[in-house]
Amino acid sequence: MPEGHSVHRLARQFQDVFGGRRLDVSSPQGRFSAGAGLLSGHTMVEAMAHGKQMFLRFDHGLILHVHLGLYGAWNFGGDESFRGASSIGAPRRIGERESASDAAAGSYQGPPEPVGAVRVRLVSDHGWADLRGATTCAAVTEAEAQAVLDRLGPDPLRNAPGDREEFLRRLRRRRTAVGLLLMDQAILAGVGNIYRAEVLFRQRVDPWTPGAAIDAGTAERIWEDTVLAMSDGVRDGRIVTTPPDVWSAGTEVPHDDEAHYVYKRQGQPCRSCGTAVGLAEIGARKLYWCPGCQTDPGTTPHTGAGIP
Repeated sequence: MPEGHSVHRLARQFQDVFGGRRLDVSSPQGRFSAGAGLLSGHTMVEAMAHGKQMFLRFDHGLILHVHLGLYGAWNFGGDESFRGASSIGAPRRIGERESASDAAAGSYQGPPEPVGAVRVRLVSDHGWADLRGATTCAAVTEAEAQAVLDRLGPDPLRNAPGDREEFLRRLRRRRTAVGLLLMDQAILAGVGNIYRAEVLFRQRVDPWTPGAAIDAGTAERIWEDTVLAMSDGVRDGRIVTTPPDVWSAGTEVPHDDEAHYVYKRQGQPCRSCGTAVGLAEIGARKLYWCPGCQTDPGTTPHTGAGIP
């Protein structure tokens, strides 16, 4: 599932290429025909992301609410003024890297024929966007969108006044393991498996520590490092959590196997202490961590429910 930085990049791209433009909205697949009819012919005035949810506001008060889920992806195309990635989403298909735009001056002849199950198509005078495979695609009111937002925790990429304190309050009142809490969108919106593993490692936090047992200083460091890591993801269009001294000499960007400290590095030596990186299951998701580095003072390192 795309993590929050990808959804914020999506919102930024929608604002850049569709903001202030009248859109033709259709549902080639047919599953969103009623919603498309409510939105078509209106102007998109704002694109906003919160966590893994995206909201496209139109001038008549309705909103296109999209959650990509595990398999959702947007594809884009247009003329030379239509800048940005050509595909964002569906990590199992294109990875955390985005597909680069190949728009060329003079080549745009309008949107192509839909390919596959296109849930919704947005078309402006300069380009188009197709959505496939999303978990949520709905035309909603402001009140309905607000109800979704009210169920979510603070978003590190919005980092609004009071968000850090709200995160601390939600985290430290729970006895659930912090490795689960960071993936709970009602605690912290936008974090997925990669950021969860990498931030907990960078802050040397045992993922099985109950939220209520984490002191305020450590909780603040988790928040600030999540803000930093996800902001880097928005800037780069890729999750990179290691510093340049880990990368191969002479490279400006890391190879895939150099981009993370622990994520998908099970059995390999920890970059800091040499202990084999662990793989466990927590909340039906794979957890990567270093049993040597991520231990609280006075506790026994956890082995977790090992996965071969």
